[in-house]
Amino acid sequence: MRLDSYQTDDFYDEMFEPDGRPRARTARLAERLTSLSDGELQRRQTSADLTLLNMGITFSVYGHSAGTEKVWPFDIIPRVVELDEWNRIERGLKQRITALNLFIDDCYSAGKILKDRVVPPELLHSAKCFLDPCAGLKPPKGIWCHITGTDLVRDGDGEFYVLEDNLRCPSGVSYVLENREVMKRIFPKLFGGLRILPVEDYPERLLETLQYLAPAADNPPTVVLLTPGIYNSAYFEHSFLAQRMGIELVEGSDLVVIGDRVCMRTTHGFQPVDVIYRRIDDTFLDPKTFRPDSALGIPGLMDVYRAGNVALANAPGTGISDDKAVYAYVPQIIKYYLGEDPILKNVPTYVCWDEKQCAHVIANMEKLVVKPTNESGGYGIVIGPKSTAAEREKCVELIRANPRNFIAQPTLSLSRVPTIVDDHLEGRHVDLRPYILYGKEIYVLPGGLTRVALKKGSLIVNSSQGGGSKDTWVLAGQ
Repeated sequence: MRLDSYQTDDFYDEMFEPDGRPRARTARLAERLTSLSDGELQRRQTSADLTLLNMGITFSVYGHSAGTEKVWPFDIIPRVVELDEWNRIERGLKQRITALNLFIDDCYSAGKILKDRVVPPELLHSAKCFLDPCAGLKPPKGIWCHITGTDLVRDGDGEFYVLEDNLRCPSGVSYVLENREVMKRIFPKLFGGLRILPVEDYPERLLETLQYLAPAADNPPTVVLLTPGIYNSAYFEHSFLAQRMGIELVEGSDLVVIGDRVCMRTTHGFQPVDVIYRRIDDTFLDPKTFRPDSALGIPGLMDVYRAGNVALANAPGTGISDDKAVYAYVPQIIKYYLGEDPILKNVPTYVCWDEKQCAHVIANMEKLVVKPTNESGGYGIVIGPKSTAAEREKCVELIRANPRNFIAQPTLSLSRVPTIVDDHLEGRHVDLRPYILYGKEIYVLPGGLTRVALKKGSLIVNSSQGGGSKDTWVLAGQ
């Protein structure tokens, strides 16, 4: 595989310096790739694709014409992060999650940060994810956000920025584990020569986090994973994690409230449940409290939760910190609760509910990325420099109709990683989603999920929009 023809094209490249030399952290990897015979890298990529197919590693795209299940797109050229850089990311994520947890707790109790107008009360109370029934809730151990996936991007200046927070039901961690398993099969000698921080113990750490939340009991706690069912886009992950943790995978119909407990139907009768790792949205959890038309939840669940007889991860109500308009205030939130400056910066953000900022967004639409505040999966995003005049006009109409529902950010020069395209390598844009567990202590999974925009020139990395993934190596030394 020839690397001398690879072009960085004025983007920050994760593997190569602007002059084409491998970065210090990727020198060993580049040397290994160069030593491969012609066609060998493509053969290993084909082997990886077949391995993923045989392992049944899939995801779903709602409404996709090819059917429900698609094999997970995976590129075998890894993304490499140095340990010093990772340590800073880890500190920044721990700081951010600590502050966001305090923010959520405050919002549903005293509301001090709102009274002090650090975050405007009208902004919070107009958020779709602010749930009135969660007022006064006291989650076990005071923890609301037990599992978080925070999206990071590296801009052209080489710095990492937080793009958004995901505190409801973040997905993708199963692909981190499976990507690593496939890479070990494809490049076993390379793993033997590098000190790459492991990710394989995530299921055990996740189970420990969930067990920590359980109400006091004499017996080991019973933990279950609640899924919407086989047609959910992340069902593979639900079943994967349940199997790895050795817990039951259940749907709402498998659980029932009896007295003051949630119980699971089994062949031996009803078994009390202590902790529910829920992978369904807040408003579907309990038709008696939230959506009465929900067939996915458990009637009466919230009464048992309020009584402290079952733990939910994540706690209902955490979605207020997913709101992209609230995201704009996270630096102030960190300063307010912790008295510290953010270790990881936000991407500069304009909130359209503010008249002056909205006017700036509309006047500079062709330069900005406009996002709905509560969408996910890359849907509804308008990338100004790549949009048509008609698309921008439509976006302006939507903003004027509901300014609260939109934010805008500068178009970032996302970093790239070499990616296999036919018989050569081309740069493709990437982001990074580390996963954070908040239990007895805060744990950050080394590396996380590198998502890659497989379409040339695309900045959208979501799998639902044609993106794939790479293994992420945090090097402890070479």
